[in-house]
Amino acid sequence: MEKAEEKLDGELQRHLEALLKRYPVLKAIEEEIAGAYLAMEEAYINGGKLLIAGNGGSAADSEHIAGELMKSFKRPRPVSRDFERQLKEAAPDEGAELAKKLEGSLAAVPLTAHEALNTAYSNDVDGKCVFAQQLYGFGKKGDVFLGISTSGNSTNIINAAVTARAMGIKVIGFTGEDGGRLRELSDVAVRVPERETYMVQELQLPIYHCWCLMLEERFFGKESK
Repeated sequence: MEKAEEKLDGELQRHLEALLKRYPVLKAIEEEIAGAYLAMEEAYINGGKLLIAGNGGSAADSEHIAGELMKSFKRPRPVSRDFERQLKEAAPDEGAELAKKLEGSLAAVPLTAHEALNTAYSNDVDGKCVFAQQLYGFGKKGDVFLGISTSGNSTNIINAAVTARAMGIKVIGFTGEDGGRLRELSDVAVRVPERETYMVQELQLPIYHCWCLMLEERFFGKESK
């Protein structure tokens, strides 16, 4: 059976190889890193999006990932000529300026970012279900949920993962070495080989930067134009 990393080619494989060269400890989870990338790639190819959630530092990581995907990361992402024309038709002056400044996006929603909704739901209903509620509202079959929990046992992430599975949304569990309950609920479990929270987070960052580089290459690289 073909391994996930063997399904990558060209620049995508080089990005993964560069990650493993800089962080050799991640070689043990190479297949899982590649498998998570492929799940995200499939969602974007089919018009889906990425929904991301975590707590504390992982909440910050959720927004960091969305920031890298929703705008340019390493390479230019100009709008298409068709959309440039549509902008200018909508309003010639403003449209011309927007055509220069808008960048191609990969839809990514950090479920941690909606403070009014999150606090209202937590106060009125149950904070442990706040990400599940958002996922139920924003998500659709074919999307991907990236649940970040260093322990793998964060209740609000677990509840979101269960909701995702019920909706036909693939789950990527991004955890520490044990994986916890999230490991059991994930289509792909990327278990960083550390157990201490801050050490897990230190290795998660280069992994998700690699995913963002690979996705940008796939959808905005030279071969995609």
